[in-house]
This record gives sequence, C-alpha cells and structure tokens, in this order.
Amino acid sequence: MGSKDGNKASLYQKLQHLRSATNSTAVKVETLEKGFLINVFWERNCQGLLVSILEAFEDLGLEVLDARVSCSDTFHLEAVSDQNEGQTSDSIDAQVVKQAVLQAIRIWSDDQQDDHDDDH
Repeated sequence: MGSKDGNKASLYQKLQHLRSATNSTAVKVETLEKGFLINVFWERNCQGLLVSILEAFEDLGLEVLDARVSCSDTFHLEAVSDQNEGQTSDSIDAQVVKQAVLQAIRIWSDDQQDDHDDDH
C-alpha cells in the first residue's frame, strides 16, 4: 500500500507542476470601426485581474461599451471598447492595446507573487 500512496503523491505533484507550467494567457485584440474587440483568457481564476485590465484601458483612453467577464474557474474577458473623444483613430492600434493588457497582467501577476512571498 505504501508504494501506491507514494505513486499517487508523485503523480499529484507532477500534475500540479504541469498545471503551473501551462498557466497561459491569451490576449487577442481585433480592430473595429471605432474601437476594439478585446479577448483575454487565463487558465486560472485571477482575483483582481479585471481591475488591472480596466485601468490599462483607462490609461489608453478606451471606454468599455460592452463586456462579458467570467472569473469562476478560469478568467475570461470579452470587451468592446471605443476610443474616448479627443483620441485620434491613428493614435492607438490593436498591438498597442494588446501590449498594454499584457503589461497589466504581468504587473498584476508580479504583485500577486510578492503578496504570496510575504505570506511565507
């Protein structure tokens, strides 16, 4: 029985390692007539991530017109944004939006890691 329990523990440990290694973020931004369709997916629930992403939109001068968010087991955001008055359509492109979202995720993730390190 002991080796069976050991195998279960080893398998569980490998599974946890695989899960952490595959936590990936997908960010897709499509250009619309006057704004963007933004999709963000992360394979785990991320408390507080939505706020960080919305702050990035605000920093870019984007106004969210419509959004769907799921934060149960995974994080998924689908948002339609418009550029605020005064923004020229050439000033921001899809790549700029994507990089801003990815940077917001990196900063949020680093903050979460720092908080986790402080707990130990």
